[in-house]
Amino acid sequence: MNELKNRSQITSQLPLSRQTVINVFLTNTWVKNDLLNVLKPHDLSLEQFNVLRILRGQKGNPINLQDIQELMVNKMSNTTRLVDKLIIKGFVKRNQCESNRRKIEIYITSNGLNILKELDIIINKTEENITSNLSKTELEHLNKLLLKLK
Repeated sequence: MNELKNRSQITSQLPLSRQTVINVFLTNTWVKNDLLNVLKPHDLSLEQFNVLRILRGQKGNPINLQDIQELMVNKMSNTTRLVDKLIIKGFVKRNQCESNRRKIEIYITSNGLNILKELDIIINKTEENITSNLSKTELEHLNKLLLKLK
């Protein structure tokens, strides 16, 4: 708590725009760390988790690496490497399209769906804990402000 108070005192001396950017960065780090702590026992990174959720959203339909990349939260991720790791873990499978051998189709496996089903409960609880200091109205307002900031 003292660290937060000291940080507030230091940042309050900065221009408001810099305070805002620093607070967004610090909050991002804090949120990521909380989510990583939940995923770590399941040997998943945030990016791998994101890929699994993208694949689940396809409802059994295949998707290619480029489309996965477009849907990623972190566009800088190496999608091929992420998918390869998920294949090794048995959460994803890759098929070569028979009509176009250059086209690779990615699917989520039943193991991938099962791990997401297990993680949904834990992630939802973690997200609720992260946002617990804000009311529903404050959360709605924060989301509007963050979208406006982008």
